[in-house]
Amino acid sequence: MTTRTEPPASRTGWTLILASLGAFLTSLDVVVVSTALPTLRSHLHASPADLEWTINGYNLAFACLMLTGAALGDRFGRRNMYVLGVGVFTLSSIACATAGSSSALIAARVVQGAGAAVVLPLTLTLISNAFPLEKRGAAIGIWGAVTGLGVAAGPVLGGLIIQDIAWQWIFWINVPVGVAVMALCMLKLRDSRGTRPHLDLVGVALVSAGLFALVWAPVRAPSIGWGDPQVIGALVVGAALTAAFVAWQRRARYPMLPLRYFRSRGFSTANAVVFFMMFSLIGSLFMIAQMFQLGLGYDPLQTGLRLLVWTGMPMLVAPLAGALSDRFGNRPFMVLGLLLQAAGLLWLALVSSAHAGYGELVTPLIVAGIGISMTFPTVANAVVGAVPVEDSGVAAGTNNTVREAGGVFGVAVLVAVFSAHGGYGSQASFMNGFQAAEVVAAVAAAVGAAVAVLAPSKRQADAANPNAAPVAGALPQPEKV
Repeated sequence: MTTRTEPPASRTGWTLILASLGAFLTSLDVVVVSTALPTLRSHLHASPADLEWTINGYNLAFACLMLTGAALGDRFGRRNMYVLGVGVFTLSSIACATAGSSSALIAARVVQGAGAAVVLPLTLTLISNAFPLEKRGAAIGIWGAVTGLGVAAGPVLGGLIIQDIAWQWIFWINVPVGVAVMALCMLKLRDSRGTRPHLDLVGVALVSAGLFALVWAPVRAPSIGWGDPQVIGALVVGAALTAAFVAWQRRARYPMLPLRYFRSRGFSTANAVVFFMMFSLIGSLFMIAQMFQLGLGYDPLQTGLRLLVWTGMPMLVAPLAGALSDRFGNRPFMVLGLLLQAAGLLWLALVSSAHAGYGELVTPLIVAGIGISMTFPTVANAVVGAVPVEDSGVAAGTNNTVREAGGVFGVAVLVAVFSAHGGYGSQASFMNGFQAAEVVAAVAAAVGAAVAVLAPSKRQADAANPNAAPVAGALPQPEKV
C-alpha cells in the first residue's frame, strides 16, 4: 500500500488561498459583464447578438478548452500552467479594457476564456493534491465560498464602477489580482505533474473541435434559428467529432479522459447535475441582471446591491455545505440544493411584473441562492472524489467543461424563450419574456435534482472511492451504474 505524505499546513493554506483566487477571477468576470450589458449596449452600440457574444465568447473558449487546460497541467506542471493561465487571463483583461468596439471586446473575451480554461480546472487539482480526502470537502467548500464572493461582488462592484467610474474598469481590476496570484504561486507553491508522460495531441484536437461545434450551435441559434443549416450542421459535426474522440480515447496509450470513469455513478451523475445547474444559473443570471435594469428601472449599482441576496449566498452556505458533505455525503446537498434553486426561480417567475416591488422578489432570490450554494461545492467534491487523486485534474476539467457547456446552452435557450414571449420594446414586454424564460430555468434545475437522486450515497461513494485505499499499480474499480 502506498502512503501519501501531506504537505505542511502553510503550503496547504497557500494552495487553498491562491487556487480560490483563481476561481474568484474567472467567476467575477462572468457576473461583472452581465451587470454591464445595458451600458455596453449604449456605449459600444452593441446589438443583442453582440451582448450575447460578450458572455458566450468567453464561455465558448472556456468550455472548449477546459479538458485541454487540465491535460496541459498534468503534462507540463500544474503550478506552472496555472501561472500561465492566470497570465493569459490578465493580459486579455487589459485587451478587454482597451477595446474600442464590440468586436474587439468579444475577441478579447474569447482569449480571456481560454486563459480561464487553464485556470479553473487546475484550481481543483491543486486543492485535491494538497488536502487529504477527509478534509477535501471542507477545503472545496471554502473554495466555493471564495468563488461565490466573486459572484456576489460582481454585480455590486460592476454597478459601482459603471455608475461612478467607467465600464473599462470592470476589467482593469483583474490586473493587480492576477499579477499578485502569479508572483505568490511561484514563491509559495511547488509544481506537480500527472501520471501521463505525453500529451494526447490527437485527443486535444478532436475534443476541442468537437466541443467548439457543439457549443457553437446554441450560441448561434438565438440569432438564426435552431432549424438553420448552420446550427444543424454544427450539431452534426460536433457529435461526429465527439464520437471520434471517444473512439480515440479507447485506443490511446495515454488518454486525456479515461472512459472507465463514466462507469462510476458518482462521476456520471455529478457531471449531469452540473450541466442542469449551470443551464439554470447562467441563463438566469443573464436574464435577471437585465430584468432589474430594463424591466424594473434600477441603475447598475442598485441592481448589484439587490442581487446580493441571491449571489452572496455561497459565501455563507457553501463552506457549511462542503464541510457537512464530508460527514453526510454529497447527494443530500445536491438534491435539496437543486430543488431550492428550482423553487426559487419558479417563485421569481410567478411574482415578477413591471410593477413588482423588490420586497416581492427578495425571498425567491434568497431561496434560489441557498440552493446554488448547497450544490456548487458538493458537485465539485463528488466529481474529484470519484477518481484517483492523480486524475483529479481530468475530473475537474471534465466537470468544468460540462458546466460551461450548460451555461452556454442555458443562455441560448432562455434567450430564445424570452424572444418568443417578449422583447425589449417595453417594460411589460420584457417582463413577459422574462417570466417565460425563468419557468424554463426552474424546470432545468428540477431535472438536475431528479438526476442527483441517482448519485451514490456516502457509504456507496466511500466503498467505490479509489482514494480511500490506494494500491500501487492498481486501476480504479468504479461503481457501475
